[in-house]
Amino acid sequence: MKAIQIHAAGGPEVLRYDEVPVPEIGPGEVLVRVHAAGINPPDWYLREGMKVMPAEMRPALSFPLIPGTDMSGTVQAVSPDVRGFAVGDEVFGMLRFPGFDGRTYAEYVAAPASDVAHKPARIDHVQAAGAPMAALTAWQYLVELGHDVPSPFTGRVHRPAPITPGMTVLVNGAAGGVGHFAVQLAKWKGAHVIAVASGRHEQFLRELGADEFIDYTRTRATDVVSGLDLVIDTVGGPDSSRFLTVLKRGGTMLPVFFAQYDPQETARLGITVSNIQVRSSGPQLAEIGSLLEEGTLQVGVDSTYPLPDAGSAHTRAAQGHLQGKIVLTVAS
Repeated sequence: MKAIQIHAAGGPEVLRYDEVPVPEIGPGEVLVRVHAAGINPPDWYLREGMKVMPAEMRPALSFPLIPGTDMSGTVQAVSPDVRGFAVGDEVFGMLRFPGFDGRTYAEYVAAPASDVAHKPARIDHVQAAGAPMAALTAWQYLVELGHDVPSPFTGRVHRPAPITPGMTVLVNGAAGGVGHFAVQLAKWKGAHVIAVASGRHEQFLRELGADEFIDYTRTRATDVVSGLDLVIDTVGGPDSSRFLTVLKRGGTMLPVFFAQYDPQETARLGITVSNIQVRSSGPQLAEIGSLLEEGTLQVGVDSTYPLPDAGSAHTRAAQGHLQGKIVLTVAS
């Protein structure tokens, strides 16, 4: 089969279109013919050699390796111990995460049955491949964590703050992968949703249910909002703490990207800061799939690239300002 491999860490140019063996499935696995593979930040962290992590925390990488965690495709073979899936089923999933052994940038992938769900018939493979990591991240932050594994960033187990009708939720970086799902899930739960993004994304986000829109290139969100119940910040960075001032006492800050907060300051303000490491979950993806099937959730697709052009897809990702997800098309 054909697959994208990384033979050494580096820029998008190290993504090579190679001939490799079709994987064999083991217990608990299904073989999937991949129709589309979603691109996520951990893919380019891996390609760069995990430089985003402190040196002492970086995993040992063995090259060559096939990147990717998200995919949508058709089941070709099923291990005898697997129940609930059959040859010909269309499935989607985030494979073996946290970890870097998903191997979805390929024509075929061996997938743990516990990590996949039946693909909603209402959406195509490109949309389905764009959903898993981003949607699961928003789900595990806002709806249900689904496990008791402490966050590696805080050492504590995250507990989603219940979103109830009438609450006000701000999503910073609302047009991106996690952001656009967070907008929709908060709206589904009955919140009044404020979306923060650049102006070109306003129509997209209002169509997804945002009640208010703030163009950060023209207006500082912290100048015009206050008394919020919850902020989910997908941008992070050194300025993320500015959103603490717009939360009411008892409010919650959910940083998705790396950000640091002074525990004494958050305690003084009465604000809870919590984050997660998203984990694969077929059952949660099945719940998300039901919302995709009924049209409650939609998948924004920024752009698509054929599998051999994975380098170009990573170049697009590095430019930022995405509207939804970037997806590799693999098979028709």
